[in-house]
Amino acid sequence: MSRLLDDVVGELSRLPGVGRRTALRLAMHMLRMEVQDVELMAGAISRFRREIHYCSHCNNLSDRDICDICADETRDRTIVCVVEQVKDVISIENTRQYQGLYHVLGGIISPMQGIGPSDLKIDLLLDNIAQGGIKEVILALSTSVEGETTSFYLSRRLSECTGIRLTSIARGIGFGDELDYADELTIAHALHNRRPLE
Repeated sequence: MSRLLDDVVGELSRLPGVGRRTALRLAMHMLRMEVQDVELMAGAISRFRREIHYCSHCNNLSDRDICDICADETRDRTIVCVVEQVKDVISIENTRQYQGLYHVLGGIISPMQGIGPSDLKIDLLLDNIAQGGIKEVILALSTSVEGETTSFYLSRRLSECTGIRLTSIARGIGFGDELDYADELTIAHALHNRRPLE
């Protein structure tokens, strides 16, 4: 195989979820593209990596120091939704159902991976709450053991803040799911989070 092709396949296969076969298909596709289109793609990737910022207020990705969500005066500034990663902000925003602010932790507590509370942006969240105005904090973390551990830790830290209502997103059986495919923890959450029929 060409050394140039092998180099491209090697680099592409470093991406998560991209094996050597997929990397080879992508490389061959790029070979069929116009040279200027490949250069535009490479330039966009390089620019993204060099120029991207983390919002100084919520830790979301941004082109500037403050992200567009934090800068939007029409958002409800009394509610903050705490998520693990930027992709969670994108998922919630795609629903168009939430109009508050966000706080991106940058991960969850995971002793197995060497991630402790000090590795997350928890102090930034507490600083934002201390400035006043926030009335509710929604924890929208994963239901894994690590996610539950992080939620418990945050609830302990946030209990020190007066006047803050701490909530969590509903958990349980998903729409269209069948009970016999759900695990016990999911069913337990669904029973705990039950609500009256209207």
